[in-house]
Amino acid sequence: MIQKQVGLRIREIRRSRCLSQEDFSFEVGLDRTYVSSVERGLRNISIVNLNKISHSLGMSLKEFFDSDIFKG
Repeated sequence: MIQKQVGLRIREIRRSRCLSQEDFSFEVGLDRTYVSSVERGLRNISIVNLNKISHSLGMSLKEFFDSDIFKG
C-alpha cells in the first residue's frame, strides 16, 4: 500500500512540473527505469532516494508526505 502511495505522489509531483520520467530522473540523479518502477509501486524506494527526490525538487519530506494520497 505505502509503495503505491509513494509512487503516486512522485508521479503527481513530476507531472505537476511537466517533466518526463527521463527529465525527472536526470534532475534527481536516479535511473529512469528505477523511477518508473517506483512510480508504479513495484519497487520499495529507500529513504535516502526519497530524500534525494524531495530535496532536489525543493521540498522537505514533510511537504512530500503532506498530500491527500497518504490520508485515509
